[in-house]
Amino acid sequence: MPIPPIHNDKVKVLEKKAIEIREDILQSLYEAGSGHSAGPLGMADVFTALYFHILNHKPQNPYWEDRDRMVLSNGHIVPGQYVTLAHAGYLPIEELKSLRKLGTRLQGHPHRPALPGIETTSGPLGSGLGQASGMAWSALLDGKKWRVYCVMSDGEQDAGNTWEAAMWAGKHRLHNLTAVMDRNNIQIDGYTEDVMPLEPLKEKYEAFNWKVLEIDGHNIGEIVRAYKEAEAIFEKPVLIIANTIPGWGVEFMENKYEWHGKPPSSLKELKEALDDLRTLEGRIESEHR
Repeated sequence: MPIPPIHNDKVKVLEKKAIEIREDILQSLYEAGSGHSAGPLGMADVFTALYFHILNHKPQNPYWEDRDRMVLSNGHIVPGQYVTLAHAGYLPIEELKSLRKLGTRLQGHPHRPALPGIETTSGPLGSGLGQASGMAWSALLDGKKWRVYCVMSDGEQDAGNTWEAAMWAGKHRLHNLTAVMDRNNIQIDGYTEDVMPLEPLKEKYEAFNWKVLEIDGHNIGEIVRAYKEAEAIFEKPVLIIANTIPGWGVEFMENKYEWHGKPPSSLKELKEALDDLRTLEGRIESEHR
């Protein structure tokens, strides 16, 4: 089923949903006492657009054969995916409080057999694009219409197996594969361009026979339109470079690599973060008046 166009009323609904998802991300990380804040908050708009507008999926039938596959390569941002899956109906919202606890289905990195809606197990960075490419190739071989969507980080572009997969996908012209890169410019040790310079990313992927689109990763209209454009490209795979702000919506976290891998550690921090999100929600409301 083609991705439908998106109208302003739906954009407003999804922007509010992304705020709710951010609130639950913070609450679940605080309950866990460990985990990653910056990436899940930064990618909440992309996750929201995927699960509430783009993906062809059935939460009530999570293993439906004709579903689109959503592969999370940078598994450390899975709190964002867990919360979005919960809001979409894959698991109870209350279960989010079990994040990273002993015996939970919500492990610190996604484990495929543990939870419906999780397509791959991930942890070591750089594996997701290869997994997604294999899925896309199998769909083409079998004449299937479902598509594969891969979420990956900019930091994992340091991993050589990412580029092996990019080269292979380009060779096989996997037009049913769309990857989105969280271009937030941070990784656990610092800023990406200090740790291992990545640019020019667009030209690198184009050299491997990919179509590359660049968007504002916090603009849900742009996100949907980019995925819809990718759907119309039939000669090569597509990479969407989503420029995001790590920790988006929480002022004391934004653009600070120190928040890559830690949660709110006190009720004071949690309250301040939630207050910031309510301010963001008010700003969004005023923009739509």
